[in-house]
Amino acid sequence: MEKNKSPDAFFAKDRPWRDELIALRKVLLATGLTEEIKWGAPCYTLNGKNVVGIGGFKSYFGLWFHQGALLKDEKKVLINAQEGKTKALRQWRMASAKDIKPAVIKAYVKEAIALQKAGKEIKPARGKALVIPAELKSALSRNKRAASAFDKLTPGCRREYADYIAEAKRSDTKVRRIKKIMPMIATGAGLNDKYK
Repeated sequence: MEKNKSPDAFFAKDRPWRDELIALRKVLLATGLTEEIKWGAPCYTLNGKNVVGIGGFKSYFGLWFHQGALLKDEKKVLINAQEGKTKALRQWRMASAKDIKPAVIKAYVKEAIALQKAGKEIKPARGKALVIPAELKSALSRNKRAASAFDKLTPGCRREYADYIAEAKRSDTKVRRIKKIMPMIATGAGLNDKYK
């Protein structure tokens, strides 16, 4: 993930969908939200709470509503990109500049702002027991330094590592992932620290 120090730095870079992302930025800046950089991309917040983000990928660009599952979605444009995993976040994917409809986008953002002001949100599930996959337990048992560092990580960081291994479908993928994360764990780093 790229590191951008400011929204201006993000938009100044030559990237796929640059003109379309700039057009989305213009629409979002007109909503009164605060523009910040989070996870390497522009995020628009209200009183420090994430409302909507933007980004581009190979085949699409779009908006990410952080509490999108609460939106009415009258135009049926929002999708859950990770069914069964993502509860609140919804994406609005676009494939061309023609898909940018400022009035419709502003209506969605206005609704998202109203929900945020009302304190409506889908909170992540908390208190779920941490289940460490057998492969990770085995690797930690063979590396005392990593095991000690793992025990000192926050519960959230430990869960990220456990989920990262558990989500791998194939055993060779689990082996590759464990090889990748063991040095990170040994240094006390979280799996997603580089994005924070």
